[in-house]
Amino acid sequence: MDIICLTTGMGFTAIARVTEDKWITCAVNDKIKFGLKPGDELKVETTICNEVRQHEQAVFIDNVATSETYAKHPTPAMYGFSSYISVPLYKKDGSFFGTICAIDKKIAKIDTEEIRGMFQLYAELISFHLEAIEEKENAVAELNEEHQIAELREQFIAILGHDLKNPIATTRMSAEILMKFSKEDIVKR
Repeated sequence: MDIICLTTGMGFTAIARVTEDKWITCAVNDKIKFGLKPGDELKVETTICNEVRQHEQAVFIDNVATSETYAKHPTPAMYGFSSYISVPLYKKDGSFFGTICAIDKKIAKIDTEEIRGMFQLYAELISFHLEAIEEKENAVAELNEEHQIAELREQFIAILGHDLKNPIATTRMSAEILMKFSKEDIVKR
């Protein structure tokens, strides 16, 4: 996130989980005191990230005031930024996760081939990282499940062993008594 701020000149960068009804900050680098921390939420309908989710298109704005599309858009005025970047993040299965975005109050030259390429690489790297986290969580869940199964198996074997001791002991004592009677019968004959 620091590298994004350094290479773009932008003062705020965030990775956001964006769904139909939520915009939640996952990670933040805030050098302009925008005021968001990880876990904070914005109303999704007030974000350009929501439009990125809907249209699956990255947005790069050098200067909101001169942008044909965003000069009269309510979001830049609401949040007070002049420059803006939002690039979609996808999971390995192709589903939309959210965005990596950057904003600044000052104008920045960001709609360049280099910046677009860099953000595409960051998006791919973050998607790879998200997949690794998900795989790790799945592996931990499977390991916990196997641990629980092993504990249940041990408990079952302990209970079974305990419950079988009494019938086996009873059978053994009965056999010993029968053998004792059998020996006495043999001696008497």
